[in-house]
Amino acid sequence: MSALLKIENLSASFGHGEAAVDAVRGVSFHINKGETVALVGESGSGKSVTALSVMQLLPYPLAHHPAGSITFNGEQLVGLPDNQMRVLRGDQIAMIFQEPLNSLNPLHAIEKQISEVLFLHKKMTPAQARERVIELLSLVGLDEAVSRLNALPHEFSGGQQQRIMIAMALANDPDLLIADEPTTALDVTVQAQVLKLLKDIQSKLGMAILFITHDLGIVRNVADRVCVMNDGLIVEQGPVAEVFDAPSHTYTRHLLASEPKGQAEDADPAAPDVMTGDNLKVWYPIKRGVLRRTVGYVKAVDGISVRVREGQTLGVVGESGSGKSTLGRALIRLDRSEGEIKFRGSAIHGMGGKDLRPLRREMQIVFQDPYGSLSPRLSIRQIIEEGLLVHGLGGNPDQRRVLIDEVLREVDLQPDIQDRYPHEFSGGQRQRIAIARALVLRPKFMVLDEPTSALDMSVQAQIVELLRDLQKKHNLAYLFISHDLKVVRAVSHDIIVMKAGKVVESGSTADVMDNPRQPYTQALMAAAFELKADETGVVNR
Repeated sequence: MSALLKIENLSASFGHGEAAVDAVRGVSFHINKGETVALVGESGSGKSVTALSVMQLLPYPLAHHPAGSITFNGEQLVGLPDNQMRVLRGDQIAMIFQEPLNSLNPLHAIEKQISEVLFLHKKMTPAQARERVIELLSLVGLDEAVSRLNALPHEFSGGQQQRIMIAMALANDPDLLIADEPTTALDVTVQAQVLKLLKDIQSKLGMAILFITHDLGIVRNVADRVCVMNDGLIVEQGPVAEVFDAPSHTYTRHLLASEPKGQAEDADPAAPDVMTGDNLKVWYPIKRGVLRRTVGYVKAVDGISVRVREGQTLGVVGESGSGKSTLGRALIRLDRSEGEIKFRGSAIHGMGGKDLRPLRREMQIVFQDPYGSLSPRLSIRQIIEEGLLVHGLGGNPDQRRVLIDEVLREVDLQPDIQDRYPHEFSGGQRQRIAIARALVLRPKFMVLDEPTSALDMSVQAQIVELLRDLQKKHNLAYLFISHDLKVVRAVSHDIIVMKAGKVVESGSTADVMDNPRQPYTQALMAAAFELKADETGVVNR
């Protein structure tokens, strides 16, 4: 069988001469029609650079290929003129990017963005394109978005944005789909739906998939063959079962052994409250008509009460759009809300910006999308130093540099990266920088909004250990928002399960995860831990 995609001895470098950085070094593999090949490895291993090389989307001439070839259906892609590559991109070869909000145009409605490839490659009429857009949104589990075709990307949750990206990529039934961490931002139930969707479409169309991920569990379920990358090299490749069951390379064995383990140490039930919320509501008006009258509300948070004590982690789980992130932002007064909020015993729900400013140091947030939350114009040192300057911490520049060095080491980054910029790092490295920016202020309460979603398994484990150690050392209180229930189990003392803006179940981590009472919670746990329901509907391991 002739390969659909064939990569031979590919190298990719950034810069020239002695300053050149070799991101990919002598990579060779192939993908046959209808086959799924997974490219796995830790952040910075060269996975995404390899994928972008196939699409010829590297920033030339800064990036270049010193050696190697990429052929698609027998056609050489390296050096192919842009006008010929544009014929292939989005039609025969499509790509799902890791960070959807940075890939979607913030000024265009989702219908316009999905329709664009249909107009360009299929020459559809507006009516035909709309019909196809609705079909695609339904395929990726976004039926509710059909009534919001004119909505902008920021009006959707992170998981919903990723599904919109998947719909765009599948629009023209490509021969090759490059999926760069396509399920990173998705909750477990939607993740299962999307993976099944990709399998179904692949079976129907004979589409080949290059699947880039750090989640080895996904690789077992979706891939035929796997290539393991480390430091720009493929260190091992072969059939998934063969590589995973009998890995020959030490790096592969390291990956397979890496997973967040253990659980949070017992918290003091008598510890004082750090953050409480009582009957919180965040409702967004739905306005229609020429006069923009309010005809209803999106009840993102609808009457929720929470309590987080010193040294405690409260996990918040639920599907995309359930209101998890909105709850976190409301508690630290980044979103307007109704209800009472107390921080360390003081009511803050009525405070203005000036009164809140001194408290900002003690209430920090790590956002889900690190690239969107890091200024591209500031160096890493300036990004982390900004909070120190605002709050008058760290003394002189040399003393602040010592603090920045220390916090970078805590998140497993080298201090010598300080003069570089966010675009020079992988997604996982950017997330660690975002965590460092919050940690440098030594806050009392932290909202961690999907802080490990962009990280590979081994770094997830490191961050979990880091968060535990910092919590123990400084009596930190965390609100930990995540769709990764394995990570939530490892860090949380208590859990609330959210659905459509309400709490459907709450309790200790062990009680909720091991003995879920509500059908919705049972479905979440089953999807995350591969549980099976018996004939009575009770979920068991």
